[in-house]
Amino acid sequence: MKKEIAQNKNYDELLELARDTGKNYFRQGLNCAECVLRTFLDIYEVDVPDEVICMATGFGGGMGHTKNTCGAITGAVLALGLIKGRRDPFGPKEEMAERVRHLQQDIYPVFGQMIEEIEAKYGTLICREMSQQYDDFDSKPRKKNCMEIIGYCAELAVKYAES
Repeated sequence: MKKEIAQNKNYDELLELARDTGKNYFRQGLNCAECVLRTFLDIYEVDVPDEVICMATGFGGGMGHTKNTCGAITGAVLALGLIKGRRDPFGPKEEMAERVRHLQQDIYPVFGQMIEEIEAKYGTLICREMSQQYDDFDSKPRKKNCMEIIGYCAELAVKYAES
């Protein structure tokens, strides 16, 4: 279900809302992963407390600012998990094979497609590679690039949540 800000929006408007909201959060000082997850929480009625954002904090700057896997990407995975993730990973041992099958055939492919789409666009998933053209990591041009990546990842999380 969509929150009030997202209700009555068509698909394209919803994607634009996600993109713009994610970028705006970066302007407010949230890190890349927090931006994408916060955007998702703004758009969807998900039964989690707002404090869940703290789970995304360590993914910023490519996981602890090590410039490894892009935080916007990990934020998108976290966000999409709120809608497409398993609801009951535990259960009777007799049902384990079915739970694993469901995970591998129905859930992982959705996340995998989103990641493949991001990698196809940027040629990498690694923060340092996505920002290597900028000599100064703290420069405005690098931050603007990251803001675009954040917007794109927020948009894709919504796209795959809606699929």
